[in-house]
Amino acid sequence: MDLEHELKQRLEHKKMLLMTHLVLGYPSLAVNREVIRQMAEGGVDCIELQIPFSEPIADGPVILKANQQSLDSGITVEECFRFGQEMAAAFPQVRFLFMTYYNIVFKYGEAAFLKRTSDIGFCGTIVADLPPEEGQSYLAASKELGLAPVLFFTPTSTDERMRAVASQGAGFIYCVARRGVTGKQTAFDHTLDQYLARCRRATGLPMAVGFGISSREDIALLTGKADMAVIGTATIKLVDAQGPAAVGPFIAGLLAPEH
Repeated sequence: MDLEHELKQRLEHKKMLLMTHLVLGYPSLAVNREVIRQMAEGGVDCIELQIPFSEPIADGPVILKANQQSLDSGITVEECFRFGQEMAAAFPQVRFLFMTYYNIVFKYGEAAFLKRTSDIGFCGTIVADLPPEEGQSYLAASKELGLAPVLFFTPTSTDERMRAVASQGAGFIYCVARRGVTGKQTAFDHTLDQYLARCRRATGLPMAVGFGISSREDIALLTGKADMAVIGTATIKLVDAQGPAAVGPFIAGLLAPEH
């Protein structure tokens, strides 16, 4: 089943889905393995595994530091693929995607990168710096392989731009909650509500909202306005401060029903 339809099916039983994010190799693949296990057992729907890149322009200081430290420790794209294959096999209830920047894809070879992503059991890719105008071959090759090339809406996107982007993406639309980079707190206010309503009008794909989401309260405020919350920086900070064992209770708290 393709990613869009699987997410829609899950939404018949859940009000809100959850996607988490981690940087491969930070602080180590062994810690990544334990964190993913806790995320999967906690009921996370999708996990985006970031292949580290030296200039992750959409990411804030926490994820930037994680990218740099992972690269300094010698992580390779090949290791990321092997580890991804292991995780997809171990946790079939989770849909895995690679998140990275286009230079990684380009250097590996676009067709080869996408074929390998499909072969290891991943369902899609999130390439943060590739606008659809420049990614026609990537979009076509992804769809041919049954991969979802996830595209972005931002608060500065016009309605017309959103419709154009939505017509080319697949799986879900990643709605960036505010201008700037990942990690800063997002203000949950009338402006965000209006933006999400514009996003909803522009696409029939499920909507994931990320950048600055870190609590059950944030997720509660998004429920009914979006379909999936994305948690990235908050988990990395938690592992840095308290170790991987803290992830399970954190995820359980995010997904706990409102009383």
